[in-house]
Amino acid sequence: MSTISSARRFRRALAAGAVLSVAISLAACSSDAESEETEETESSGSSAPAAEAGSALDLADSCPATVVMQQDWQPEAEHGAMYALVGDDYTIDTEVKSVTGTLVAQGVDTGVDIEVRPGGPNVNFQPVPALMYLDEDILIGAVNTDAAIVAADGQPTVAVTSQLTYSPQILMWDPESHDGAETIAEAAADGAPVVTAGDVIPNLLLSQGLIEQSQIDLSYEGTPSRFVSDPSILQQGFATAEPYIYENELEDWGKPVGYQLVSDVGYSIYPEPLAVRADAIDEYSECLSKLVPIMQQSQIDFLNDPDYGIALIVELVEAYDTGWTYSKEVAEFSVEQQMALGIVENDPASGVFGQIDGDRMQAIADDFMPFLVTAGSISQADADAIDIESLYSNEFIDSGIAIN
Repeated sequence: MSTISSARRFRRALAAGAVLSVAISLAACSSDAESEETEETESSGSSAPAAEAGSALDLADSCPATVVMQQDWQPEAEHGAMYALVGDDYTIDTEVKSVTGTLVAQGVDTGVDIEVRPGGPNVNFQPVPALMYLDEDILIGAVNTDAAIVAADGQPTVAVTSQLTYSPQILMWDPESHDGAETIAEAAADGAPVVTAGDVIPNLLLSQGLIEQSQIDLSYEGTPSRFVSDPSILQQGFATAEPYIYENELEDWGKPVGYQLVSDVGYSIYPEPLAVRADAIDEYSECLSKLVPIMQQSQIDFLNDPDYGIALIVELVEAYDTGWTYSKEVAEFSVEQQMALGIVENDPASGVFGQIDGDRMQAIADDFMPFLVTAGSISQADADAIDIESLYSNEFIDSGIAIN
């Protein structure tokens, strides 16, 4: 596969940095209710048995008839907990770009449907909080902590559970060009450019003395072209994708890369925790008391048995046909990396999977709000007014759910 054709895989990194460079827009790229629906896959009904009436898995009397979930990027294995809940009676809308089916949790039909919508180019790169406020049918959205801080003044969201415990974002480098470096500090010690799409990560590294101001390069375009042509640089990426793609699917490279998780060096945000509009928490509290534990368990179940979810994700990528490419092999690599690197693990403070640590949230605010103010993403007045405790809630967490 050539550099040119494989470049389509890498656009996600641009969206990851967009919170610092794009103001939240009020012009939604909303789903047109009158657009023609194209069903790529349809069956006569879910094969799952019905949940016991009134049980924790029976959502019929507590949740909307269709639980709408909004992701922040194209379908991929990091979003497996959502896609794994879509029953085998699903339909794919290739115009709107969504998949809908019976919400099947732990093998049973919960009595409601689930609709999962991708983000990124499918919604004109609209931030998830903006989408949630423009379309109140969206009950759950994947909202990074820094994005929640940026949106807190006008479009506040409340994270109700995490799915990925730590960010899979990395800086990567060519080991041969950096004397076998094994850490970011070692790879950056020679003064090489640190090429990213946004300035939070490089400013974080700068504040820790790991790089110099002269090394910051914000020109990353989401393609492998520069890395391949100039292997002296350090480049933004994801531990769940680029190491596999560069070695196995990128013919112009075809060898391992060195990398380190930026969460190891202070990038402590919760990546894509599941959030609800702040004004919807009370209205949907009965639903969330059942749905949040389902989401906790769904992530664990997906990682233990990802085949169905991966097959659906790959099918959706092909059906949506947006230029984004994503192979079954990359999805399988993602699952392996999520577990092997501790990207998904129990909350260290409580031992509960999906619980959000208040001390960590306060540390995120203390560390990242200065960067967000400097970048112009929020004003100092807004930063001073944010109550970080209003951006998360463990009210609906099932404390008995953990990765064994």
